[in-house]
Amino acid sequence: TGSLSGAVNMLIDLTDRTLADEAALRHDAIVESSDDAIVAKDLNGTITNWNSGAQRLFGYTPDEAIGKSIEMLVPLDRQDEEPGILKRIRLGERIEHYETIRRRKDGSLVEISLSVSPVRNREGRIIGAAKIARDITDRRQAEAQKSLLIREMDHRVKNLFTLANSVIALSAHSVATSGELATAVSARLTALAKAHALTIPNGFSSEQATTLHTLIQTIFAPYASEGGNSQPRAVVTGPDITIAGNAVTSFALLLHEFATNAAKYGALSLPEGFVDISCSEDADVFTLVWCERNGPKIEREPDSAGFGTLLAKSTVRGQLRGELTRDWKSEGLAIRLVFAARSVHS
Repeated sequence: TGSLSGAVNMLIDLTDRTLADEAALRHDAIVESSDDAIVAKDLNGTITNWNSGAQRLFGYTPDEAIGKSIEMLVPLDRQDEEPGILKRIRLGERIEHYETIRRRKDGSLVEISLSVSPVRNREGRIIGAAKIARDITDRRQAEAQKSLLIREMDHRVKNLFTLANSVIALSAHSVATSGELATAVSARLTALAKAHALTIPNGFSSEQATTLHTLIQTIFAPYASEGGNSQPRAVVTGPDITIAGNAVTSFALLLHEFATNAAKYGALSLPEGFVDISCSEDADVFTLVWCERNGPKIEREPDSAGFGTLLAKSTVRGQLRGELTRDWKSEGLAIRLVFAARSVHS
């Protein structure tokens, strides 16, 4: 008669569906919170999912990206990559750590590491692909910096060996015994080490320049307290000049040679002796005049050409494009060094 006489209760076990929903929610939360860009696309290359990591990396919001072709991220010179990736996905292949370049919304390019996996439906049929893209710009820059440092280290080590060989070869011309050679080479290399210590910066930046006045004080430091004399052994006047690059080596060797000879035979061999160093600059020409005072009286000019003479010929004229002259005055040696200022700035 159509009157209500009861009800039929139909009980359905939702446990599996609830667990699946919870798993899906967890999966969605993981994808959304990932720092990496995670993008899903169908087999035609149309974007179907776009997480916040993708928005941060590429600049597009989900509304701007979903429904668009994945090729909007591909630079013009890499248009052949996506068809190849989709072909491999249709065959069920996974693509691991494929390094490439993609284009952001603002047109800038970013280096990424790309992993792509097939997406299958319940029946196991491939219906699309999931892509994980990671920005590797910092890693590439670190690798480039590492490569640069290795090349720089290789270059410097070779230069050090060349320099050491040159010091030994030149020193051999001005000594008589192996002991004298060892002493001379050791002193010269120590002077170079102290000079180059001036160019080491406090942080991790590239090599810094030093100045001529600072270099002179460093070379003269071992003679400062000799003989109990509290007076400075070197008085430097006139303008200073920045010295960078290989010029530090040249000047360190020259100044060390001048100071060593002064300590052996000249003004620095006596407690009251000192060296007056005056500097001047005219346009691009820099002049350094070294005058020894209160030293032993000079009877005559030495007969043999020592290390300093050989160094002047090979370095002053060659690298500094300058001239070095000596005047053996009875009251003390006077040295005049003239060079192009621009030759020491790089």
